[in-house]
Amino acid sequence: MNLTELGYVAGWRLARALPRPVVAAAFRAGADRAHRAGGGGTARLRANLRRVVGPELPEAELDDLVRRGLRSYARYWMEAFRLPALSRAQILTGFRLAPDGVDRLAADVAAGRGAVVALPHAGNWDAAGAWVAATGWPITTVAERLKPEGVYQRFLAFRRGLGMEILPTHGGDRPAFDVLVDRLRSGAVVPLLADRDLSARGIEVDFFGARTRMPAGPALLAIRTGAPLYVASMWYEPDAACASIAGPLPLPDADSGPLDQRVRVLTQHIADGLSAGIARHPEDWHMLQRMWLDQRGTGDDGSRPAAGPPAATGTA
Repeated sequence: MNLTELGYVAGWRLARALPRPVVAAAFRAGADRAHRAGGGGTARLRANLRRVVGPELPEAELDDLVRRGLRSYARYWMEAFRLPALSRAQILTGFRLAPDGVDRLAADVAAGRGAVVALPHAGNWDAAGAWVAATGWPITTVAERLKPEGVYQRFLAFRRGLGMEILPTHGGDRPAFDVLVDRLRSGAVVPLLADRDLSARGIEVDFFGARTRMPAGPALLAIRTGAPLYVASMWYEPDAACASIAGPLPLPDADSGPLDQRVRVLTQHIADGLSAGIARHPEDWHMLQRMWLDQRGTGDDGSRPAAGPPAATGTA
């Protein structure tokens, strides 16, 4: 077990053993230290949030937004570490999906058509997945396979322990996309993080006025299966992680063009929906990596997250 894995294990154990107010205060203090230190992740978050809020927001207000953003990210970590210790009732009360979203997903699962949900890196996507499983709906998603392998396996066990089926992006018995098609056709909910491409093969879209790449997986899955496609907005309230879903998005008709064109059109619609939700709750968008194609000098240009767990990804 290396130092990185030891750190995760210690975090899990301490966060679950100590009272929540104590743990929350410690994680908030850590976020404030990161804000004062102004490292690479903080600089990337600042650059990304500047793009979201525009040039008119005064620097002092942007600085406060970055501080709140780091606190939100720390809250995600704290709650993720504590999730395995929660009862089903606590999971169900710790996350809230807007009632119309509950009704839509319930109908999709009951009808056996499943649903694709495009998510932002915002709020608490692990709590959302645990809530879906605790509600009794089948849920399958994909997680990026990162090193060290020990950390990846621990997060895999963590999410599976919450009731989620997790597929690796590569190295599985079958291609992840093929498995997701099967799961949708059997009525599963398939949530996929969709606001950042990790494959270098993503679809170019306009996002807050500049070009970036987003994964083709959510759009391609919906077009291939006919499953309804929703776009989620995710944020925090003081007492719970929250979400709403918009859609289902209209799927381009086969007569409207070749498959790659239809995927591009639908992925742009996903980008528009994601941007609307992020604009409403920018402090809860946990994007500490380079996001736009024209960004330079804001830290790591690679595709791997600077910090964080293996992400459920829309790359399929």
